[in-house]
Amino acid sequence: MTVHPALPDTLPLFPIRGCILLPGEALPLNVFEPRYLNMVDDAMSGNGFLGIIQPRETGPRDHPDLERVGTAGRIAKHSETTDGRYLIVLVGVSRFTLTAQPQMKTPYRVGRADYAGFERDIDGPEADGPGADRAGFLALLKRFFQHAGIDADWASMDHAPLSAITSKVAMAAPFDAACKQALLQASRPCVRRELLATLMEGALEHALRGPSSGPADRLH
Repeated sequence: MTVHPALPDTLPLFPIRGCILLPGEALPLNVFEPRYLNMVDDAMSGNGFLGIIQPRETGPRDHPDLERVGTAGRIAKHSETTDGRYLIVLVGVSRFTLTAQPQMKTPYRVGRADYAGFERDIDGPEADGPGADRAGFLALLKRFFQHAGIDADWASMDHAPLSAITSKVAMAAPFDAACKQALLQASRPCVRRELLATLMEGALEHALRGPSSGPADRLH
């Protein structure tokens, strides 16, 4: 098991709709709102952790409800632009369940994080299982990328674990917020890969059928 800094019980929360961070993956962020600049300053002077979590469509517009599961990320890179923005890179460490949002004297939201059930997150990419259809998944991925107009380094993918490929695609693919959350909350990388394959197949089938009034298409 890879050793990481102790995961904090309380996290500054960075709600971003349509954005997820998976363990072991990197998420570049352009931070410009004053409250989140303040949040990054506090994180950098503390343990370096932020919580990436999706807002829901319910609740007040300026204080929406949040999803139940997010990811604790550690600031791995930090720079400041000439116009006062921060360019940071978060590396995902572990998912967490949001158990409470204590009232704090900060302009940003803070959450209590429970990491129970996500102990495998810090183990690194899962090796491909003997039953994994690597060739079939990559063939589907190529079809989906061609449909979505996404470029990829296929040579690198030939040697990467399927779990790592799945995580990168789950974060980057243009699925809606609900699909992103389902991918985040998948219990195992193999379950996430199966869900991702279902979503990609659905998008491709919808493209062949053309626009319809049915609920099948959840791809932006």
